[in-house]
Amino acid sequence: MHTLIIFSHTFWADSKVNKALLQQASTLQNVVIHNLSTTYENAKIDIESELKLLEKADKIIFQFPLFWFSTPSIMKEWQDRVLSKILYGANAKMLQGKKFQIITTLGGNKESYDGHHGYSLESLLSPITSSFAYMGCEVLESYGVFSANTEHLPLQEYLALLQ
Repeated sequence: MHTLIIFSHTFWADSKVNKALLQQASTLQNVVIHNLSTTYENAKIDIESELKLLEKADKIIFQFPLFWFSTPSIMKEWQDRVLSKILYGANAKMLQGKKFQIITTLGGNKESYDGHHGYSLESLLSPITSSFAYMGCEVLESYGVFSANTEHLPLQEYLALLQ
């Protein structure tokens, strides 16, 4: 299976947790890491290049730190531009049958996202997962790295998700 990690981080230069995770992911042969934060520093997304990456992928993973209950802005821009091009373009079924998953890092503990504040992690991520389901993807359960710090990373679990 060919896995494409579409990654973004508003403060990539200062990242510790996601850099450590992606460093481990880069050791896997079947994984391509596509860092939107470094590829599109000017925020001008090359839609045709993105479509080529998606075409090759069997599994698509959005990986990002959850900021203000959402994705970093470049990832939202990617969704607006790329998914719209697919839906309204010549190949509207391009994502049909592919697997989609979200892996997100969070500063808070798991209990902070259990819904007692009004929203669970799954409900916060539902606009993204719903979009990919609408595009024909098989949406897999999202995975959160809670209380994220480099001393206690669940690396084996993380790497297993990428396979």
